[in-house]
Amino acid sequence: MIEIAICAGDQLHDGGAGVRFAVTAHGRDATAFVIRFRGQVHAYLNRCAHVPIELDWNEGAFFESTGLYIMCATHGAIYLPESGRCAGGPCRGGGLRKIGVAERDGQVYWQPDGTVTPARA
Repeated sequence: MIEIAICAGDQLHDGGAGVRFAVTAHGRDATAFVIRFRGQVHAYLNRCAHVPIELDWNEGAFFESTGLYIMCATHGAIYLPESGRCAGGPCRGGGLRKIGVAERDGQVYWQPDGTVTPARA
């Protein structure tokens, strides 16, 4: 299994700023992000289920003010950080595209799959 380093684990704080990284999704340039929630790292394609636009308010700002939900800056769709499932707003039953991640030896890695692959050079 291929793994690609994203960031040091100590860059991610529970309910805090995430780290964006470049990917190719469905053959197109895109971004993804990794966050920490309840001690675990989670990564998603940076694309709202409601309208396919990036979620963050400012670079890396994915959580709403309580730090309990991921929130789309444009239309207010909210998602559960641990699963990416829609928790309210216009995403209505949709969800974020989860990306496999692992944390070990102080580093966070992502795992490409058939849909989300390393960014094109």
